[in-house]
Amino acid sequence: MTPIDLNADLGEGFGRWRLTDDEQLLSVVTSANVACGFHAGDATTMRRVCALAAERGVRIGAQVSYRDLAGFGRRAMDVPPDELAAEVAYQIGALEVFARAAGSRVSYVKPHGALYNRVVRDEEQAGAVVEGVLLADPSLPVLGLPSSRVLKLAEQAGLPAVTEAFADRAYTEEGTLVPRTQDGAVITDPDAVLERSLGLARFGVVTSHSGEHVAVRARSLCLHGDTPGAVDMARRVRAGLEAAGVRVEAFA
Repeated sequence: MTPIDLNADLGEGFGRWRLTDDEQLLSVVTSANVACGFHAGDATTMRRVCALAAERGVRIGAQVSYRDLAGFGRRAMDVPPDELAAEVAYQIGALEVFARAAGSRVSYVKPHGALYNRVVRDEEQAGAVVEGVLLADPSLPVLGLPSSRVLKLAEQAGLPAVTEAFADRAYTEEGTLVPRTQDGAVITDPDAVLERSLGLARFGVVTSHSGEHVAVRARSLCLHGDTPGAVDMARRVRAGLEAAGVRVEAFA
């Protein structure tokens, strides 16, 4: 059985405001998608999360985003490709400083929110993300949806492409994520999340929003840090996977 990585979006705070329980989630996941200041996060938060991740042997990933603090990076934006590439590289570079200071390094890159969904199909924006990663470090893996444009372009550019699935998000029949504006897009029932996690990790299958079985082959499984009850859910998922004989380990 192929090993599965567990990743979560962390460091999603700003100043005195915190959204994610970074300390607790870092005791469960194997990879941390750290906000780099564009949709959430700031220098102090980035430094703290990198130190905690390094201490616990969790891989540090740069979660790059459109420059959209007010909208948490979830609003549609049109950014010129050269500007987006520079901003992606900028975010990776900022996180790398704190990762290195903690005795670790940035091990991969994952787009966030609106950018994540945009680069599934948008060739131009996907190319800009890949260019930004190449500017920062041409050895970094890119994490994204299977069959997305960003992963195909990453592979063509010589970057490792790593497929990802979501245990707590609803899927369309095409294997893309149901927009958060639709009812049922986020799955909060712990039993349902565990069942979907097992199906994805063991069989590469998930039930779509309409009830159809969809093939989703993924090396990494995401649990959103801002989902209600995220810590308990993550613990249940990891325990359930290990009980089912699934090896949980980082991909990077």
